[in-house]
Parts: sequence; C-alpha cells; structure tokens
Amino acid sequence: MNVLTREEQAPAPALAAWPLQAQALHKRYGPQCVLDGVTLAVAPGSILGLVGRNGAGKSTLLECLLGLRAPDAGQAWLWGVPARSLGEAEKNRLGYVPQRPEGFDWLRIEQMLGLVAGLYPRWDKALVQRMLDAAGMDTRRRMLTLSPGERQQVAIIRALAPRPQLLVLDEPASALDPLARRALLREIVDLAAQEGTTVVFSTHIISDLERVASHIALLHQGQMRLHAGLDDIKDGWRRLWWPPAAPLPEMALPAEVSRRPLPEGGWSLLLRLEPGPDALPGLPEGLPAGARLHPLPLEDLFVEMAGAAQGAA
Repeated sequence: MNVLTREEQAPAPALAAWPLQAQALHKRYGPQCVLDGVTLAVAPGSILGLVGRNGAGKSTLLECLLGLRAPDAGQAWLWGVPARSLGEAEKNRLGYVPQRPEGFDWLRIEQMLGLVAGLYPRWDKALVQRMLDAAGMDTRRRMLTLSPGERQQVAIIRALAPRPQLLVLDEPASALDPLARRALLREIVDLAAQEGTTVVFSTHIISDLERVASHIALLHQGQMRLHAGLDDIKDGWRRLWWPPAAPLPEMALPAEVSRRPLPEGGWSLLLRLEPGPDALPGLPEGLPAGARLHPLPLEDLFVEMAGAAQGAA
C-alpha cells in the first residue's frame, strides 16, 4: 500500500482551486517505469498541449490526472479534490475523450447522445446539432458502424456538449481528417474564450499546438522535461551552430542546455536565453567567426530535448 507524504495529501494552498494539478506521480508496469515523479499544475483558462514520443506516458499521465488509473505513488487533484475521490459535482464539470473511444456500440448516435444528455444540466443541444451538421453525420447510424474518425467525432461532441470547465482530450485529432481537425480546434478556442474552460490535450501534430495552445508540456521517458508558456518557449529557446574550425569549450556555455556533434562537423548547442536581446553573457571574446544563433521551431525544440534526454539516459 502506498503511503502519501504530508505534501502529497493536499495540493499547494495557492493552487487549491486550480482545475488540475499533480504532485510526484509515479507509475510502473512491471519493469517499465512509465511516470517518474511527474509534477504538474494547469492554470485556469489555459490550453495546455501535451507532447511526447510514443510510449512517453502521455495517456497514463492523463488517466492518473483524472483518477481513472491509480498511480503507484503521488497524487492528483481536480479543483482541490483528490482525483480518485471525485463527486458528481466535479464529474459534471469535466469532459474527457480517450484516445480510443469505446462503448454504446448497440445504440444509434441519437440514442447515445440523448442518454448522456440527461446526466448533464448544462447540455448544449444547439452545439450538438451544429457539430453533427458540420460533420454531415446521420444520427440514425449505430455506433458499431462508425469509422474510427466518426467515432472520435461523436466522442468529442459528447465531451463538448456539457460545456465543461475542464476538457481533457487524448490524441483527439489522431483519426480526424484536416477539416474535422480544424473544426475541433475552433471549438476548443471558442470554449476557452466563452466559458473560461481549461483544456489539456495530447497530440503529435505540432501545427495544432501552435494554433491553439497557450502552454506546452513535454513528457519524455516518464519525466516532465518542459512546461512553459508558448510565447516564452518561442522567445527563450535558441539553437547555436558552432563551426567545425573553432574549438568548443569543454565547460558548458552560459544558458547551454545540451550539445551534440553534427555529422557534417561542428556542434549544435541548445540554449535557453533570458528575456532580452539574443546574447551570451560570460563570453568576453564573443562567438567564433561563422557561429550562428537561430530561433528554434517547436518541432525542432522537441527533437533536440528528447535527443538530449536520450543521450543522458
């Protein structure tokens, strides 16, 4: 039996009303460590994009955050309530779409949505009809006959219709075509803007993050490698190309996070700069001739960070 420390028994007082937070989550499946001390706090009204390689632990993390799976150690809270002890009030404020929606196979779409609607006092019939019309979906079809993309669309409608205060989506666009994906992103932004809804969604599609996310979290090998605002990430991270002809100092440069040799020679250095002009304080002689400092696209940053973590493992 796991015994929680005093710190794990209650969320930080300043964050108690935040919609989602976790402290030191650990989870193993046999010899495999899936979550290795993950701590996370999601601010009200934010849209957090969760990224990571296949097998990084994203789905397990979301399930532990929502109380759907028990961690081996650590604790998660929704609005200050332990995730494994949610009452009806908290559940009515929550929308969730798993990576592979299942269930209700014997019902028609209209029957399933009608059944679920009775559970939520804020069910938005107009939103349901608008999304069904946009998808061109015949609600008389049985759930069993739906394609993976259609099933995912219905699950998304089911999660959005109650106008939740917290919406958690696990790879919601993985089976959607580009038009359906764009429609989903619009609904996420509208829900956050109109209702102040907090959104957490995992995805492999970096362009989706750049369109809607206010914050980014990178999970790699069970650890949270990065959690910051999207603007802060774009402004603060740079790649420095170090030319082959110049000797690279053995000691890490100011602001250096990682370094790796390039096949064609030279080095790629990942830097995290403080706000302000791109500069590297502490190098009185400046950078060598030919060195170049570049902004780092999100996808490149994730590749660099995952590669650095892999090399350090």
